[in-house]
Amino acid sequence: MSPVIKRKGEKFTIPGKFLLFVLTVLCILLMLLTFGTGVINKPLNTVVGYCVIPFQQGVEKAGSWLRGRSQELVQIRSLLDENQRLKEEVAVLTEQNTLLQQDKYELSKLRELLELDEQYEAYDKVGARIISRDNGNWYSTFLLDKGSTDGIQTDMNVIAGGGLVGRISAVGPNWSRVTAIICDNNNVSAMTLATEDNMIVSGDLRMMAQGVITFAQLIDSQDQVAEGDKVVTSNISDKYLPNILIGYIHTIERDKNNLTKSGYITPAVDFEHLSEVLIITDMKQQVEVE
Repeated sequence: MSPVIKRKGEKFTIPGKFLLFVLTVLCILLMLLTFGTGVINKPLNTVVGYCVIPFQQGVEKAGSWLRGRSQELVQIRSLLDENQRLKEEVAVLTEQNTLLQQDKYELSKLRELLELDEQYEAYDKVGARIISRDNGNWYSTFLLDKGSTDGIQTDMNVIAGGGLVGRISAVGPNWSRVTAIICDNNNVSAMTLATEDNMIVSGDLRMMAQGVITFAQLIDSQDQVAEGDKVVTSNISDKYLPNILIGYIHTIERDKNNLTKSGYITPAVDFEHLSEVLIITDMKQQVEVE
């Protein structure tokens, strides 16, 4: 019996050393055959080309798609963060712009009051802010943030926007009420600035829808009063200081008695938009009329 192959019962066995030797020789032969002739490489490459490469291509495409989606998600997150930051900046800028607009508006109003203060420099004045008004489209009656503790008294004259607003009709410790010249049945003794012809100016809220108030009892015997003439408070007014601008003649007509004239006046003050006013602290009885 061969020393290599031994029979043990009904089975044949091969010694381990001999088997290792045979496998080693076989591997060497296959290596030489592969590197020398390429006989095995070609079929193997063919199998790899049909099986492995499509799989690799599929994996590569899937990886590229996932990388693309990942980059898009990163960009979307970045855009969302940028959008949120821009929204916050817009909110801040909008608030700043609103504050600047308010400051600009207040500065404009303060300049108007300064010019008005210089226009009536003969009188002592104190500034006040409107804190509320009665219902309606016009500032016919309203409250100011100044009262008796600030030296405000009843019948003090109130001016704004270049002309007469009205007078103080009620006073509290830290507030005062103004009754405007446009209130119904509120009469002011007035005169034309050019001719000094006297008249009575009356408030008329109904006519304020057309931007005018009424005047009557004008004696213009020489027909010198014309549309556009200035109308001011007269020297004989019992509650209003003299020579405060009321408005301008809008229309003028001769009355049926042929002795007097009446018509409408355009107020110098915009009674639809008021926020700050000046209170003249000088009283009528304290002023000497020339």
